[in-house]
Amino acid sequence: MKSSHVRLAFALATTIAIAASLTAAYAQRDWSKVEIKTIAVAPRIYMLQGAGGDIGLFVGDDGAFLIDDQYAPVSDKIKAAVAAVTPKPIRFVLNTHWHGDHVGGNEAFAGGGAVIVAHDNVRTRMLVGQLNELMKRTVDPAVPAALPVITFTDTVTFHLDGEELFAFHVPPAHTDGDAAVVFRHADVIHTGDLLFNGTYPVLDVPSGGRLSGMIAADDQLLAIAGPSTKIIPGHGNLATPADLRAFRDMLATVRERVTPLVKAGKSADEVIAAAPLADLDGKWGQGFMKAPDFLRAVHMSLMRELGIVAPVAAGSAAVPAASAAAAPTATPSPTTSPTPHP
Repeated sequence: MKSSHVRLAFALATTIAIAASLTAAYAQRDWSKVEIKTIAVAPRIYMLQGAGGDIGLFVGDDGAFLIDDQYAPVSDKIKAAVAAVTPKPIRFVLNTHWHGDHVGGNEAFAGGGAVIVAHDNVRTRMLVGQLNELMKRTVDPAVPAALPVITFTDTVTFHLDGEELFAFHVPPAHTDGDAAVVFRHADVIHTGDLLFNGTYPVLDVPSGGRLSGMIAADDQLLAIAGPSTKIIPGHGNLATPADLRAFRDMLATVRERVTPLVKAGKSADEVIAAAPLADLDGKWGQGFMKAPDFLRAVHMSLMRELGIVAPVAAGSAAVPAASAAAAPTATPSPTTSPTPHP
């Protein structure tokens, strides 16, 4: 019992380091300098980059469809970028998960008439707010106007202007509410934060994220992708299946190297001191998430995956267990209907 308490103390001690940098970065950012870059991906499909997660944009005669909407302060710039591509209104916004750099514009876009859609757990986490153990910060409950009004458990398909946008939930990976979107006819996938192209990812363990789940989710995506599939990542440049494979293999290597250290009872600080990712840092450690912070999250995830620490994060809002979604077949059928929330 004493050993378990010591290990728990080590796990909780890892929660402090990342918080200050995230909070300061948001507070100090000059939003007026953010520029939205529009990148053509396929006919009628674009990727928007600015501040936060990469946005997917589909345009058609019936309107526009957004995947994620970054931060609130850049909503007007995103609207202007969309208007430069199409005069049609934004009809839907699908959130790939609950993080603020992906849902921050919800209120602004809903106010313009867009319907906000997300997995059940996204609405649940936004509704009650979160105490993030790893980031050591509190996220207030979202205002009602920012909440998804339609949620789904496993899958949902949008039939728009001859295109099928198939969104499916994966078991806990980056968070417990992740969804990816497949453009079936255009051969494009938006992964949300299941892919950080070329960098270590943020692994939100207190929100149900798991390293092994992220690897499994990327395996699902690789099974769907063809040799010419274009991939819009959660962060980073437009990707290929080879980029996704490299990211997945990096995660598997990290798990292989860190698991024995965690099983041996090493604390997060001891794992960092062992430098198990030294040869990977030159390629993967050049983004926002540096090796020490990534290893803290990996350590926390593996502590839970191995049953060393209970999987429910202290102080986190209770969220229903995430649904396990099988890898979609060519014509999958949803097991449940999307749920409207008035």
